[in-house]
Amino acid sequence: MPSAENQRPLSIQNINETDISGDVHFREQSRADRPRVYLAGDLVFRPDAEMIFADLKRLCAEAGLEGVAPLDGQMDLAGLAPGYETTLAIISADRDLMDGCDAGLFCLDPFRRAADMDPGTAVEIGYMMAQGKPLCGYTADGRFYPEKVRDYWRKAWGSELRPRTETGGSGGLEDTDGIIVHSEGMLQNGMTEGFIRLSGGNVGVGTTLQEAALPAIRVLADRLLQAA
Repeated sequence: MPSAENQRPLSIQNINETDISGDVHFREQSRADRPRVYLAGDLVFRPDAEMIFADLKRLCAEAGLEGVAPLDGQMDLAGLAPGYETTLAIISADRDLMDGCDAGLFCLDPFRRAADMDPGTAVEIGYMMAQGKPLCGYTADGRFYPEKVRDYWRKAWGSELRPRTETGGSGGLEDTDGIIVHSEGMLQNGMTEGFIRLSGGNVGVGTTLQEAALPAIRVLADRLLQAA
């Protein structure tokens, strides 16, 4: 079980280069030798997706890694019409990229103004966890998950959470449908963030995606380059 120290969300303030032995993050390596990191998240749906991925790839390169975006495997699919077959082709391409990467970096930001992250990215966390690969996460929203649920219910439904009438399990609150609000102490649903932590990773937090991703990338670099 991770220690309390390991459970702290990472930020620029609580990690620095002196925490990383041997300066492995900035080792000069050829592109072919760099460990490959799958850059997962709802970023692919955002209007500035290519710019965000370019920034993340730059941060990975500076740390001695090669960032691999989902869009990299979809070049041949750009001209296809939206539909069932195209969706399956994209899923297959993403799976192939994950299979060819050494680690995963996951954006845990809330998706579509809700409390939860993109469900497709959650599936990818489970997929790469099952492969035994190092995982890390990052988010520009540092609120804990129950706070996100509370804010969502207030804004979307004009309702407040209430104390649970039953005991046991995770969560001291429930919504007006009686659904438990769980995952205290975590930034996202416990199964998603929990898998990252069980893999030995952590979650970076910052005011921007790039700031949040940087300490997580450094943690992955430490693990991957030390093992190389």
